[in-house]
Amino acid sequence: METFKMPTKIYSGNQAINALKDFDYQRVLVICDPFMVVSGMVNNVTKILAEAAIPFQLFSEIVPDPTIEVVTKGVAYAAGFQPDAVLALGGGSALDTAKAVRQIYQQVEQEKKIQLICVPTTSGTGSEVTSFAVISDPSVNGKYALVDDGMIPEIAILDPAFTLTVPSGVTADTGIDVLTHTLEAYVSTDATDFTDACAEKAMRIIWQDLDKVVADRENKELREKIHNASCLAGMAFSEASLGICHSLAHALGGRFHIPHGRANAILLPHVISFNAGIAGDFASPALTKYAEAANLLGLRSVTERTTVSLLIAGIQKLTRKFEVPKYVTELGIDEEEYLAAIPEMAEAALKDKCTLTNPRKVTREDLAGIYSRICRGGH
Repeated sequence: METFKMPTKIYSGNQAINALKDFDYQRVLVICDPFMVVSGMVNNVTKILAEAAIPFQLFSEIVPDPTIEVVTKGVAYAAGFQPDAVLALGGGSALDTAKAVRQIYQQVEQEKKIQLICVPTTSGTGSEVTSFAVISDPSVNGKYALVDDGMIPEIAILDPAFTLTVPSGVTADTGIDVLTHTLEAYVSTDATDFTDACAEKAMRIIWQDLDKVVADRENKELREKIHNASCLAGMAFSEASLGICHSLAHALGGRFHIPHGRANAILLPHVISFNAGIAGDFASPALTKYAEAANLLGLRSVTERTTVSLLIAGIQKLTRKFEVPKYVTELGIDEEEYLAAIPEMAEAALKDKCTLTNPRKVTREDLAGIYSRICRGGH
């Protein structure tokens, strides 16, 4: 038996933020990163709350790759303010922090349901509709993918106006993250017709329009399409989960602090090649699904294997256009340090929850081999 649940109510489109006027909250904790405060973007939210006479407080100590320490501070802040709603404004770091804060604080405040509203300002994580959050532990240079239905937001507000100032480079990285979400959800062992439908629509939008919005980043119509694609991809992988591209990216990002979207962009061609058995060393159950994805994107050849090779080449062409390096060592990472870290990263990736739904069973050695292939001095 298959299930598909979508508990998040989604408001999308220009001026969607005005939906806040219709909510009846008593106290709202606004969680955002410092840039939202410095840039004044948070005022677009707090102004509406103030006009509705809803008391609010800001927690803006968010950092990239949110840490256990920051989440702990956020929970303490919530306990002091006692909100009935948490509103997250920002990219994946702000949203993931807010999801973890709400989930932990809810365990303390059991008398009332704490609502979670997510207002993403980047188009990449899909965190506004998922049960996932990624939290870092600097003490072990690691990232943990947390999964719990209690972290699914009640409300998502997709207003493209919040994305217009996102730099082109960030737009490209987060967009490739969306593409990775769609492809991993599509070939996941937990994929269903319902998750496939979301993934298919999202991958078509990204394939057709990502390079356009990177070139014309203030185009509100394109921004809205990419924002919606990110959310659709989130709906897909929240139910189908992901695969080893994310497992590898989590460990790589935790160890060397590479932006998540960029890590995925470097890894994705190698992961598809491995999962699909392009080398001919494995009769892959994922080969047909990858070929179907390629067909959806207008890529066709005489065999499934050559069709998937076209998909890989197309992704590489797209990432080159965005100046994504072929090797992680082109990002200033020391080659010897990287190669020495591979066993530890491979072990972490093997234990990552995303590995459970990868279409091809993997070993520690398989994962280490992929890590080696993205290093100029590897094999």
